[in-house]
Amino acid sequence: MINTNNPNFRLYLLALMVLQNTSVVLVGRYSRSTGKKEDMYVVNHLLIVTETMKFVLAMCLEYNMTNGKLWNSIKENIIDVPLDALKITIPSMLYLLQNTLLYVALGNLTAPLFQVTYQSKLLTTAIVSVILLQRKYSFKQWFCLFLLGIGVAAVVLGEKKEDEEKEVEQNLTVGLTAVTVACFSSAFAGVYFEMVLKKKTSSSTGEKTKNPVSLWMRNIQMAFFSVIIALVNGWRMTGDEAEKPFLFAFNKWVWTVACLQAGGGLLVAAVIKYADNVLKGLATGVSVVFSTGLSMIFFGTLLTGQFVFGSAIILASVFFFSNDFPFATKGKDNGSSDSKASMPTVKSSEDIELQKPLVSNQA
Repeated sequence: MINTNNPNFRLYLLALMVLQNTSVVLVGRYSRSTGKKEDMYVVNHLLIVTETMKFVLAMCLEYNMTNGKLWNSIKENIIDVPLDALKITIPSMLYLLQNTLLYVALGNLTAPLFQVTYQSKLLTTAIVSVILLQRKYSFKQWFCLFLLGIGVAAVVLGEKKEDEEKEVEQNLTVGLTAVTVACFSSAFAGVYFEMVLKKKTSSSTGEKTKNPVSLWMRNIQMAFFSVIIALVNGWRMTGDEAEKPFLFAFNKWVWTVACLQAGGGLLVAAVIKYADNVLKGLATGVSVVFSTGLSMIFFGTLLTGQFVFGSAIILASVFFFSNDFPFATKGKDNGSSDSKASMPTVKSSEDIELQKPLVSNQA
């Protein structure tokens, strides 16, 4: 049995999260960038498989958490309150859209560019949190968000210059549009999911309210609705993809992506429970650098000085958004109340958003 109090356990989680984040991006991009388009697997099929795996895993975790009383939990949180369970259809649709678009982005962007621009979800989550939750941010956090925007602009403009100098099969505009919409979809889904998780529910008979539903039960509901929505989308598909049989072109790399996606949320949950926001920020930065280096080796990706500059700004913004600046730690050590992190209210929505597939920072 793993000793969670061991100081090395945090490093173990960090290594696993970096490995998972990096693997999803690289393997996902490889699975979408090799072979002809007509021989490519259908993303909707991958989503069905991934969400089914997540459904089974979440069921197992809820069974363990309730000491074998899984059916009682399902009756209490789904059958007795069907309208409350139906609320999860909204984030389910948004996350399904997000993950579909992320595979479009992976097919049209290099792994480093995808990793860097996808960090914009921090900015979109902040904006949506202000609108829906009336959340307030400190000057430091708004400054970090401003720098993040500058970093993304620098990276994108540098990539456009590169594309003008060479012919590429990838479509930069399509890839960037997909990432942008995915970031907003992820933000709306994450904030809405947070609202649902924290809100107490009442039974259909109007009895007293009960505590919020567990995270695993919400994931059971979300995975179930995601599978249903994906099946409906598959039934409505037209063109070449509609003619492809289920699990068409599912090779070992596609199955690897599905397993990484399904297990990614559980890993993030462990990081949230046993570590902290600092570890998550470190994992984000390390995974971007690691995946960039591997992309240069395996895909021959060339990096410009402007890309490196913009990436550094983005990573610094993501990290310091939720952590103190170096010069602020002295006051914190002296017990200054002003130096305390202002992230507790933000952490929950970011962490919930990361429970879902694909780099959640990660991927």
